[in-house]
Amino acid sequence: MRRILTNSPLSLLGYAYGTLVGLVWGFIWSTGRVERRGGLFIFRGMPEWTFGRGGACVGACYLTNTNVTDDVLEHEAVHKQQWRTFGLLFPILYALEGFNPLTNRFEIEAGLEKGGYLRKTRGSRRQS
Repeated sequence: MRRILTNSPLSLLGYAYGTLVGLVWGFIWSTGRVERRGGLFIFRGMPEWTFGRGGACVGACYLTNTNVTDDVLEHEAVHKQQWRTFGLLFPILYALEGFNPLTNRFEIEAGLEKGGYLRKTRGSRRQS
């Protein structure tokens, strides 16, 4: 069953659908620059109520107001891959993990420092 639901044509279909939803949502609400970088469609200038926290990844779309740094985009690229792996199961699995980023395995995998959830430790390189 797991082969059918993850890294499969079914999960790819869910990822494509999520990306379509993200594209439509982004094009409707974005008032800023839209670009494609590292496989992510980045929609800036989104109203705060159109996404959670500092931004949201939906399929291959990153929806945010101004939260676009190299670190954040690396973090969001991991979420993009999680969408690709799990398809439409991803938002369900994410919710089941809980919305505390410090205990959510998907946020931990994407990198808590790069996502802005933890302060950078000494020795971490600094980017902006």
